[in-house]
Amino acid sequence: MSTSQKTNLPPVNVAAACDKEFTKKLLDSPVGEFIRRCFACGTCTAGCPIREVDARYNPRRIVRMILYGMKDELLRSDFVWLCANCYTCQERCPQGVCLTDVMRVLRNMAVAEGAPHPSLKLQAKALCTHGRMYEIEDFDNKKRVKAGMAELNTDLADLKTLLQKEGLDDKLK
Repeated sequence: MSTSQKTNLPPVNVAAACDKEFTKKLLDSPVGEFIRRCFACGTCTAGCPIREVDARYNPRRIVRMILYGMKDELLRSDFVWLCANCYTCQERCPQGVCLTDVMRVLRNMAVAEGAPHPSLKLQAKALCTHGRMYEIEDFDNKKRVKAGMAELNTDLADLKTLLQKEGLDDKLK
């Protein structure tokens, strides 16, 4: 059984997908030294908690996709967004590959390329609407006061000013 059959992924024509500029850009970036260190031992994948719940997720494969220049397949996939930033791969890697940092760079590239994950759009909407990832209700603040904590501010004026100053207000919409 081939690897693509085991993971339910379609076979990929690597030669057709190769974007050498993408690979060069990543290898020349501060995380590039980490990517170069990988010798595909699979320790990152074996210890990954996301891999345990989603067999398609494979950190070792992500590194290979970078090296093969598979920009579109990688940045438009869920792979870069599934990383839990738990650092398990990084802690266990015998070569010191900082894969979590690589994933952060890939996420930023995906957003810059216009391919943000749908969950990111929902988070941005919640941030603009509530000033945080969820709405603070009176019940939440009453619990905080009862526990001796200050109420959370629900005024969005400062946030809106900051977003406008940084030019993010339109981008987040």
